[in-house]
Amino acid sequence: MPIVQENDRGLTFRIKVIPRSRRSEIVGVHDEVLKIKIKAPPVDGKANEELVAFLARHLGVKPSSLAIVGGHASPLKTIRVTGMEARTLSERLACPEKG
Repeated sequence: MPIVQENDRGLTFRIKVIPRSRRSEIVGVHDEVLKIKIKAPPVDGKANEELVAFLARHLGVKPSSLAIVGGHASPLKTIRVTGMEARTLSERLACPEKG
């Protein structure tokens, strides 16, 4: 399970993105980092855009509730979620979804 940290700005967790995949899906957790495959290539921010849209669908939140707060140009990213309790986020991250 990825580590979810809580602060006054919301909840954060780390992910590793694998772009140019056959489909967008959560593939598991390695060293407390959530691994996510994304169909889009890492060009002109397309993979980041698809990542935010995918996570919003998976977590059941609006895309505006999510932000990439670290690692914009890196496969290792820090994601911030607002408007959700830590327990709910942890439960939803533990439930892989293919998309």
